[in-house]
Amino acid sequence: MTDVTLSATDIRILQALQKDAAISNVQLAEMVGMSPSPCLRRVKQLEASGVIKRQVALLDRKKLGFGVLATIQVRLQSHTEQGAEDFARAMNDLPEILSCWAMTGRQDFLLVSVARDIESFGDFVTHQLLSMSNVRDVQSSLVLKEYKNLTAIPLPKGV
Repeated sequence: MTDVTLSATDIRILQALQKDAAISNVQLAEMVGMSPSPCLRRVKQLEASGVIKRQVALLDRKKLGFGVLATIQVRLQSHTEQGAEDFARAMNDLPEILSCWAMTGRQDFLLVSVARDIESFGDFVTHQLLSMSNVRDVQSSLVLKEYKNLTAIPLPKGV
C-alpha cells in the first residue's frame, strides 16, 4: 500500500469533490482559493495518481424500487486462490451485488446486495448464489434501517 503525499490544497479539493463532484471547475477553484487552470491541473494530477478513482452519481435505491438491502456472508467449498478468484469474478457479473470483499475469519466473502423485495432476494440467493458449484453456504442479514451510509473518506482536518 502506497501513501500519497497530499498538499493542503489537494485536501481542500478532495473534501469539496467528496461533497459534490458535479460542481464546475470554476466553482471548485473558487472554493479552494485557486484560479481555474491550476485547479483543473491539480484535479487531473489527483486522477492520474489514482487518488480520485472515478466520479459517479449516488442514486437512491428505494426511489428506484430496491427496497431490500442485505449483507451476505459466503463460505466456499474450495479455499484455493483460483476458487476465490473465480467467485470474485462471478460477483462482478451480478448487478445485484454492490460490494464484494474477501474476508478473514469464518466467512470467505462478505457481499452487499440489493433486491426489489424479499421474494426476489430469496430467488437471487437460491438460484444465483447457492447454485454456484464452489459455494458451501451463505448467511444473509437484511438491513432494517440505514443510519449511516457514506462514501467520503476521512481526510486530515485543519487545512
